[in-house]
Amino acid sequence: MNDTILTRLPLACAAQPFADRDRCDVPADVAELVHAAQGDEHPAVTAERLCAVFEADKGAADEAGQASRILRRVLASVPPERRAEIFVHLSLDAQIDTALDMTRAEVTGLVAAMPHDDRVDLLKRIPDACRLAVMPALAQAEREDIRRLSSYAEGTAGAVMTSEYASLSPEMSAGEAIGKLRMEAPDKETIYYAYVVDEARRLLGFVSLKDLILARPDSLVTDLMNREVISARAGDDQEEVVRKIARYDLLALPVVDDRGVLVGIVTHDDAIDVLHQEHTEDMEKFAAITGSHEGQAYLSTTALAHFRNRAFWVVLLAALGLVSGFIISSFESTLANLLILTLYMPMIAAAGGNVGSQSATVVIRALTLGHIRPRDALRVFLKEFQVAALLGGILAVLTFAKVSFLSHGTVLPEGVTLAKVGLVVGLALCAQVITATILGAALPILAVRLGRDPAVAASPS
Repeated sequence: MNDTILTRLPLACAAQPFADRDRCDVPADVAELVHAAQGDEHPAVTAERLCAVFEADKGAADEAGQASRILRRVLASVPPERRAEIFVHLSLDAQIDTALDMTRAEVTGLVAAMPHDDRVDLLKRIPDACRLAVMPALAQAEREDIRRLSSYAEGTAGAVMTSEYASLSPEMSAGEAIGKLRMEAPDKETIYYAYVVDEARRLLGFVSLKDLILARPDSLVTDLMNREVISARAGDDQEEVVRKIARYDLLALPVVDDRGVLVGIVTHDDAIDVLHQEHTEDMEKFAAITGSHEGQAYLSTTALAHFRNRAFWVVLLAALGLVSGFIISSFESTLANLLILTLYMPMIAAAGGNVGSQSATVVIRALTLGHIRPRDALRVFLKEFQVAALLGGILAVLTFAKVSFLSHGTVLPEGVTLAKVGLVVGLALCAQVITATILGAALPILAVRLGRDPAVAASPS
């Protein structure tokens, strides 16, 4: 491989520039700016305008990312720091497409200026050949930081944290601390909280920027800091991190290792991204959709990918439906004599599915928010039984009334009355509602006990 190929190693992007504004699925102002970039004599001005739009509307950034070749020209016209500010507003897929259409030198400069957590996400997803070409061109400290952040397992606090946090020594004065934060602010994710660490970088406490500003300049950080620190372990599940940030209304949550050494922070905006990702996964699992669309918009996911994600459960449910059909066929003679029963079979089946889904959804939400634990199973079952009994009773009475008084003219075998049919259908409906409700509540709790995702166990209904 010669130097020319190494310099141009990132492959050409498959995405095409917008050819016609009328066919663009982007906001009008973004479409105008992207098209202007094709012939703009002042791309730096266009870049600044695009950045302003992207900061106000991340959805616009995702759509504009489709025009990767145009964005490359626009990005090349601004300094690396500003270039990174524009680039990070794109979705991960759009970032990859744009990076693959850039030179190695351009990608290296971009990666070096990106926030630490964002650049790790990008380097994890780009082709191995591109990553191996970019890494040696980075500074040693940056390479070590990337390797360290990349070492944490997906779905943990370590995988979503950033190492761009502000730290202070407890012996510093408030004036010295403010001066240090002023110099480091451009390179830090946030300075609203500064974390106090000792010589071994063990977390001792934190101090807010407000407290530093209001304090006397000669006040010591050790006297100002809050020693009651809420933190997470690097191996903690990312959902637990989000719950802590939400429960304690934090702007950022410090992350420590097993020795108590501060290794990073998870900011509230990263927590929102995790929450969005987890909600997407839970909805797809609850709807019996396998696979992952992480980082991909609906329109950018291929039809084949959607097919693969949905096919397994659809085929399995169809097979289970055939089994149900065989069971029903064994009662063919009974149903032939009582055709009225066939009219209510879909209603009974649908009612079971509806109440089961409702029960599962309520229990999954309570489990996710920490309102209940698996040890509360008996209390949950009792409450859901009470709810199901009330629902089933009301539906049974309404069904009995409908069958008994609004089904005149129905042909029935000798000795069978509408009241008897109504009673049977009503009781069957009540039993179905109670059974489905209890099962809907039990499956998520059982899944948690077995260490599985409750959304998977509760779907499909």
